[in-house]
Amino acid sequence: MNIIGKNIRQLRQKNGWSQGEVAKRLNISIPAFSKIETGITDINISRLEQIANLFAVSTMDIISKEGENPQSLNFEEINSLKDKLSMREEEIIKLQKKVIDLYEEIREK
Repeated sequence: MNIIGKNIRQLRQKNGWSQGEVAKRLNISIPAFSKIETGITDINISRLEQIANLFAVSTMDIISKEGENPQSLNFEEINSLKDKLSMREEEIIKLQKKVIDLYEEIREK
């Protein structure tokens, strides 16, 4: 059983649901869900998001190893990237304003 399947199984059991109940909620067959849970079938992003929504968890909670907190592992890196993105957005806004000013200047001539 892979990590994703193991995590899905734990979430299902935590909710007290059978494989049949989860399969019905996902609108798939019981064997199809069983294959996801046992790791026989790889799931796509869409199905991963559907399962995460069903269990009211993040997709990261489903794909991370037990005891691993993906949000805290990369917290500093995420904040740094957010800051860089914010600076880039400010630069883009300034450049857009400059383009608009130049366009207005050309129009006036």
